[in-house]
Amino acid sequence: MREVRAAAMRWITVAILILLLALVLRMELLAYAMYVFLAILVLSRGMSQAWARSVTAQRECNRLTAEVGDTVAVVVTLENTGRLPIAWLLAEDLLPRRALMFRPPNLQLRGNRLQLQMIRPHGRKSLRYQLVCNRRGYYQLGPLVAETGDLFGLHRRFRVVTEPHFLMVYPPVMPLAGFELASRRPIGEVRMTYRLYEDPTRIAGVRAYQPGDPLNRVHWRATARTGALHSKVYEPSSVAGATVLLEFHQASHPARHEPFRSELAVVAAASIAHAIYTMGQQIGLITNGRDAADRIRVEGWDFDPRTRTQARQAAGMQEHSDRLRPILVPTRRGAEQLRRILETLARVELTDGLRLPELIREVEGHIPRDATLIVIVPEVTTETVVTLQDLRRRGLAVSAMLNMYDEHDYAAGAGSLTAVGIETHHLKDEAAVPHICQQVVMR
Repeated sequence: MREVRAAAMRWITVAILILLLALVLRMELLAYAMYVFLAILVLSRGMSQAWARSVTAQRECNRLTAEVGDTVAVVVTLENTGRLPIAWLLAEDLLPRRALMFRPPNLQLRGNRLQLQMIRPHGRKSLRYQLVCNRRGYYQLGPLVAETGDLFGLHRRFRVVTEPHFLMVYPPVMPLAGFELASRRPIGEVRMTYRLYEDPTRIAGVRAYQPGDPLNRVHWRATARTGALHSKVYEPSSVAGATVLLEFHQASHPARHEPFRSELAVVAAASIAHAIYTMGQQIGLITNGRDAADRIRVEGWDFDPRTRTQARQAAGMQEHSDRLRPILVPTRRGAEQLRRILETLARVELTDGLRLPELIREVEGHIPRDATLIVIVPEVTTETVVTLQDLRRRGLAVSAMLNMYDEHDYAAGAGSLTAVGIETHHLKDEAAVPHICQQVVMR
């Protein structure tokens, strides 16, 4: 763009100098030619500005929430609201780079989102394309960047014509039939073996009073009937449900394994959440990743590009964020809870914020003791072992899913965790997700 402006200024400068020389030397024909040339330059500049102001557009999507494998149809309608025809208009509906960079891409494009058009006065043109959703994510569609200018290429104008839409693709949920990972039991009302503490809302019986029993434990009716102090016996409360802790720090996920290992972790978390919800148990989510929707609300996007490159950079989703706030979905029950978790997992992205020990310190007060803590980690370091061991010492039921493909890496990590009493499972690929659950049930 700077080169185009510089070339235009050079032409104008040269034309003015030739005009002055022609006037001094009284060369009427050359002076007339320079007058015409300067008039054409001024007229071209005015027309390019008028064309740019006359362009409006509207984007329509048949859906803004989708599942993996769905196809999203996008139609962008361009309109010339002016009285002059637009000789040429280059329209591009922008997509984020990360949606197109992998093979297969996260969003597979069918059709053209970049077209060169000529639009008559008050005329309309349509730009149509489809997106096949190959991976979960939160994607920015648009805005539309329009470029026009004069016929000589000396004056070019760029405009961001539409605001973007945002497409959310939910992570796939693998069917996990007949198990309950958190409490280690099949579906059904059976007594659970992992007892955490007594539940004062459930009385199991009465026993003789023992020194040290608090007054609220005394069973006054039995005491009055027998004449001797008796205390209530409560049923123990058991671990039910789970809190999934997803380690999503960028340094823990080498680039050579991406996006496959991080996507596998999200699939496992979504599948566990869906299975536990199906059983009527509580479920929660904690992660040190970043929420794409939250990032966009904070960082926004620019409306005033000067060049096409600047337009792409301003309209695209920001790639980096230094925010250190963890994502927390409190452990609860219900369909709304599952929806919140799946939406969060659809938007979560790798970040360079909190590491696992720092994340645990931030959210420790929000981890319930009556639910298993399922930690999904891509590597096992000394800090990881110490952090999970400390949680277990504090009375939490901790289970680890090691997101590793190599058997030797898993054996080394599992050995370190098993040595401190933490149960481990090998998350090798998607086929391993139901197999892990079957191991828990059949054990």
